[in-house]
Amino acid sequence: MSRILTPANQLTMLRMLLVPMFVICMLYNQPGWALVTFAAAGVTDLFDGLVARLSGQSTDLGAWLDPMADKLLLLSMFVMLTIPSPGLTNRLPIWLTVLVISRDVGIVMTVAVVNLAVGPRTFRPSIFGKAATATYVLTGVVTLYFNYLRVRSPLVTGFEYATLVITLISGFDYVRRSTRSLP
Repeated sequence: MSRILTPANQLTMLRMLLVPMFVICMLYNQPGWALVTFAAAGVTDLFDGLVARLSGQSTDLGAWLDPMADKLLLLSMFVMLTIPSPGLTNRLPIWLTVLVISRDVGIVMTVAVVNLAVGPRTFRPSIFGKAATATYVLTGVVTLYFNYLRVRSPLVTGFEYATLVITLISGFDYVRRSTRSLP
């Protein structure tokens, strides 16, 4: 059991548990607590992989849980910061949320098709995928922070466009890398 519930996997599971807390804070117009909860979840993403590598305790469970926890957290953030809410001074545009979700759906579908057509393949995250995740978390933190202050900020718009660029780059990179694994 301790080989499954490694410290890194516990951090990943904590991130998954923070997601409903974040959504509840957003639904009940608690921007400060939403920011703290989301930032804490983002920090667990930073440290779970680091802890796993440094302790030599990388697990198959962690390899599956970590990207699922990331998707759950980021999907929740994009949706909650896009839907109309009286407490949001800064909202993310729907086109951006649709683009990010479409990229992730495309990645999942590509992995499924390649695995069905060719056989099991492992797709390691690229530097662009990691940069996309980091940009998404920073976009969430910046947007939540300025919503907490109740101030419209051009910095939020800057992060929206950074998210657009890294989403396109990482999406095209993922398609390029996955097609290389085809015979």
